[in-house]
Amino acid sequence: MERTKQLPDHSSRLERKRRDSFGMFDGYDSCSEDTSSSSSSDESEEEVNPLPASLPIIKNNGQVYTYPDGKSGMATCEMCGMVGVRDAFYSKTKRFCSVSCSRSYSSNSKKASILARLQGKPPAKRAKVLQKQPLVAKLAVYAQYRATLKNQSVNKPPVTVEGFSWGNYITSNNYSAAPVTCFKHAPMGNCWGDIAEGVRVEVPNTDNNLAPTVFWIAGIVKLAGYNALLRYEGFENDSSLDFWCIICGPEVHPVGWCATSGKPLVPPQTIQHKCTNWKAFLVKRLTGAKTLPPDFPQKVSESMQYPIKPSMRVEVVDKTHLCRTRVAIVDRVIGGRLRLVYEESEDKSDDFWCHMYSPLIHHIGWSRSIGHRFKRTDLLKKQESNFDAPSHLFVKIKEVDQGNEWFKEGMKLEAIDPLNLSAICVATIRKVLAEGYLMIGIDGSEAADGSDWFCYHATSPSIYPVGFCEINKIELTPPRGYTKLPFKWFDYLRETGSIAAPVKLFNKEVPNHGFRVGMKLEAVDLMEPRLVCVATVTRIIHRLLRIHFDGWEDEYDQWVDCESPDLYPVGWCQLTGYQLQPPAPQSNKDNQSSVSKQKKKSKSQQYKGHKKITPMQREELMDGDDYTFLQGASDQESNGSGNFYTKQEP
Repeated sequence: MERTKQLPDHSSRLERKRRDSFGMFDGYDSCSEDTSSSSSSDESEEEVNPLPASLPIIKNNGQVYTYPDGKSGMATCEMCGMVGVRDAFYSKTKRFCSVSCSRSYSSNSKKASILARLQGKPPAKRAKVLQKQPLVAKLAVYAQYRATLKNQSVNKPPVTVEGFSWGNYITSNNYSAAPVTCFKHAPMGNCWGDIAEGVRVEVPNTDNNLAPTVFWIAGIVKLAGYNALLRYEGFENDSSLDFWCIICGPEVHPVGWCATSGKPLVPPQTIQHKCTNWKAFLVKRLTGAKTLPPDFPQKVSESMQYPIKPSMRVEVVDKTHLCRTRVAIVDRVIGGRLRLVYEESEDKSDDFWCHMYSPLIHHIGWSRSIGHRFKRTDLLKKQESNFDAPSHLFVKIKEVDQGNEWFKEGMKLEAIDPLNLSAICVATIRKVLAEGYLMIGIDGSEAADGSDWFCYHATSPSIYPVGFCEINKIELTPPRGYTKLPFKWFDYLRETGSIAAPVKLFNKEVPNHGFRVGMKLEAVDLMEPRLVCVATVTRIIHRLLRIHFDGWEDEYDQWVDCESPDLYPVGWCQLTGYQLQPPAPQSNKDNQSSVSKQKKKSKSQQYKGHKKITPMQREELMDGDDYTFLQGASDQESNGSGNFYTKQEP
């Protein structure tokens, strides 16, 4: 009778044990609140719990692989997310790794706690941020994120060209990639946190013949932008099953996700024979390890919400007349990049691509407010479904004091040529507009009507004082037709009766951007801005980056600011569903060389040029003279604050 009375209690204990288990088939416990800190000494680790018939049972040498129950196994701190041995955790419920975390948690709202538990993840230290939005809204964002990723995988065209893989490209050449934190405008750019090598995640286990999908824990071996090279726990120095994946993808989860989702954790077949006690192995490997923040999926989703929507009307540069803007309609939004269709284009073929934070795009009425030229649109063609984008959605330009000492018409300076982005040229201020905007003309190649003047703001990182190129060992492109070479600014100013724009009026701020020479990234070909290509940082001059398109000649390089919204981390195209252009094959490179030697055509006024597929089109945008950058200066680098216009030491 006594034995009979004990059976229900024992069965109940087993059911609770299976529910809260760290077991192979039930996943890791996420430290449920009702778990007691005490553990029964009569519960043996060798005890095999009954398992549902639908779950596979794996045996090795007669032993069934199970993980310890919630009482004697591992726990995840509900405040900071640290994984550790449950017995070493604080409080009776073993919910926190320290007194500090326990006290911090008590100050968070109950709403944040409920949300985290509904999503199967403990709240992070900054969980109080969740109070800013209603619970239902947060859950809706999370659901939308999952649905978006699923739809992208089904409906989007392939995001990489056949034969190219960032993972293989990085691994086979031992390249390094610019970290996500270098790109503040990109998803997760401002909240990448401590994601680094060594972080553990739960991912599908492909080394098995079980169905449905089972999972296992893997560690980050190498990061390349959004891409992570993962290695399953238990493989130590064996890289045979290493694999690349997008760390922001739907198949990557924080440690503890399987427990709350009811997903099974199963070790890979290749290493099953190496251990008979996976409990002890995982306890040792995961104690003190870091995992993804509990709210990581929500942060990814929120960072991929874009305020500018299709059908909005904006003002954007006229690609056929750089001196003016036109009204365009937002046709598509992909990863923050906009396909704009000029309003007068009836068949929607006259388009222009740029990022929503590009300096080329503005709210309706911007041109009139600063005195910029504007091409008016036939109001009869305006469709009722289109509406003006609110002005607060656009990047705010730094306010400047246009007092007595300010830029004046006729002043000389150096500027990146918008029609040949590999060149910094001798330029002149042709008109001073309101709010700090300037109309710039490239000396020696301006149209008589000024239709190729380009609008730069006084704080733009694309304009520089006289002498900038000489100080920083950059080849300055002189005016076309100028014969007194080598070019000397002193002589030129005297000959033209001009003065140089004062150095103190230029932007001298240099952010600690984090880029290094040799880093890989994805970059927009600004001469064909619908294309995003595999690229490399080849030079760094303070905040100015020289971007080289892999597989292409140096003449196609671009000078770009370190904070340009046209630069993205490795994996951005795959994450957002954008088409990535791979490095040019060797055959195209040979064609580039032969074409560059015959380059004699004049520059086009259209802000759209060569396509990486047809290099001949590039020639329509180039000057008659072929200028190259000085050799030996490519290793110069500056990253951080300092005098922007002082000579850099190698």
